[in-house]
Amino acid sequence: MKKQWWKIGLTIALCLSAVACGNPASSGTTDGQNTGKKITLVLDWTPNTNHTGLYVAKEKGYFKQAGLDVDIIQPGESGAEQMVAGGKADFGVSYQEAVTQARVQKVPIVSIAAVIQHNTSGFASPVSKNIQKPKGFEGKTYGGFGSPVEKQMLASLMQREQADVNKVNIINTGNTDFFTAVKRNVDFMWIYYGWTGIEAELKGQKLNMIYLTDYAKELDYYTPVLITNEQKIKQDPATVKAFMKAVSQGYQFAIKQPQEAADILSRAEPDLDPKLVHKSQAWLSPRYQGDAPAWGVQKKEVWAGYAEWMKQHGLLEGTFQPEQAFTNAFLPEGGK
Repeated sequence: MKKQWWKIGLTIALCLSAVACGNPASSGTTDGQNTGKKITLVLDWTPNTNHTGLYVAKEKGYFKQAGLDVDIIQPGESGAEQMVAGGKADFGVSYQEAVTQARVQKVPIVSIAAVIQHNTSGFASPVSKNIQKPKGFEGKTYGGFGSPVEKQMLASLMQREQADVNKVNIINTGNTDFFTAVKRNVDFMWIYYGWTGIEAELKGQKLNMIYLTDYAKELDYYTPVLITNEQKIKQDPATVKAFMKAVSQGYQFAIKQPQEAADILSRAEPDLDPKLVHKSQAWLSPRYQGDAPAWGVQKKEVWAGYAEWMKQHGLLEGTFQPEQAFTNAFLPEGGK
């Protein structure tokens, strides 16, 4: 679930014009025999319980019923945003931060569903580090991904307690996982509790969690989201609608039957620890829809609020139009 912050710069070279974001290579066809239209779906990172509904939709035949033959792939060196924007994937898993940055850079990707209704990420540390509030970051070492947004996020939380972010030692840990990093020279990192936090529970390692949503409503943004590009929406809305119907069915199944959904993900990705998958799924399933009227629904104020926060902290240059960054139109019954 690690965020690829260093890839937010994205793909202006890929999408200098609408032509650059043409039809995906995985076109396929549907015919009277319902062979299934070939679709490529690229994840944001390695498979985890954020993605369970996608795997459920595939195994349970929801995609097939929608006339789709969906191939789920990992992004490799190219991020999901680049692949979707450039037409190398039809759909992808991203997050609000990346979509916001892309939109101001004129990269025409659009969020079509919120996978999780509220932000479940935060800064985690072993209890032995005694970091209970943002002020406790002072004098500590933060292991990050090398993006400016991380320092600004730390500063935003610390300023509320009259603390100084310049007293935090920020280092780039690359691909080092949380548990390895905190045994070395790192005191705290940014994690999704639904995966790494649950893994800590299984390991018997107690954590202090400082959730972003506890400090500012603007930080309760959508992460992750599902994306496609504008040209796909304009030229092939029927496929987008069919895809979202199947995906919605997949996540509804995961909400109602988390253990069976976890079994499906474990079978599809046998390298994952099944105990972690099942415990994570039990924690995350009720949070997919949360307090929204339906799974996947997004609000304009959430997109506008986080973009304003980014502007205030010097992380966003250019004009951002939230109503163009997302749509609920392809959710079943418009998400109502």
